[in-house]
Amino acid sequence: ALKKAINIPIELHGHYTSGVVAMTYMKGVEAGADIIDTAMSPFSMGTSQPATEVMAETFRGTPYDSGLNQEVLSEIADYLRPLREKAMEEGLLNPKVLGVDIKTLMYQVPGGMLSNLVSQLKNQNAEDRFYEVLKEIPRVREDFGYPPLVTPTSQIVGTQAVLNVLMNQRYKMVTKESKALVRGEYGRTPVPISEEVRKMVIGDEKPITCRPADLLEPELDKIEAEMKQYKEQDEDVLSYALFPQVAEEFFKYRQAQKTKVDPALADTANKVYPV
Repeated sequence: ALKKAINIPIELHGHYTSGVVAMTYMKGVEAGADIIDTAMSPFSMGTSQPATEVMAETFRGTPYDSGLNQEVLSEIADYLRPLREKAMEEGLLNPKVLGVDIKTLMYQVPGGMLSNLVSQLKNQNAEDRFYEVLKEIPRVREDFGYPPLVTPTSQIVGTQAVLNVLMNQRYKMVTKESKALVRGEYGRTPVPISEEVRKMVIGDEKPITCRPADLLEPELDKIEAEMKQYKEQDEDVLSYALFPQVAEEFFKYRQAQKTKVDPALADTANKVYPV
């Protein structure tokens, strides 16, 4: 249906945590997906993606043959394998997220969210409570009105689930993001949040009942005034509004390329510039 409705490539992205994404990819490609996200075998599986080599071989000799050379892929994998071992030794890769865990289907936890949970628990020396957190996630999600488990709400739900478990009491400690979600700052949730949960999270605060953005003061003119020395096009204002520090560095670099004068090298106190 999508292929008939749009004329841009369709990309399919999934994680291997539940063990079914390779089959999902196969059916997706057969249904018309143009691109599938994979990872080289040393860094594949678990919360990552299916192995590139495996998917390339799966479609070899079919109308969906990628044409990738397995010998070249093997060389790439050989190069990456020691890096994987190093990442394992340094704790950057956790064995908990490298295998298949069918319980992720029961708890509906996305792969990226799972990696973050393991990291949070490791930092708290509480990796042994991993499955308690998994069980708590759908409960928090229900409490919060079933927000979609994608960034940022997935991290809000996940972090709150971790706190509920580690505190041994639900909502004893609540993050400011959880309060914002329950307050309505992220918009209306798919299902109304119960008064009982709302009371536990934000107390007697009044929830937002309008469009949250309507409560914000207009800032675009102020932002444009702040960066007017760098503005060359309207998009520059938006870049600065979203990423002020990064955008300003880019504007300075762009300006330096055009004027051949780099402000970072100037001694403004003594009004000296190296030549």
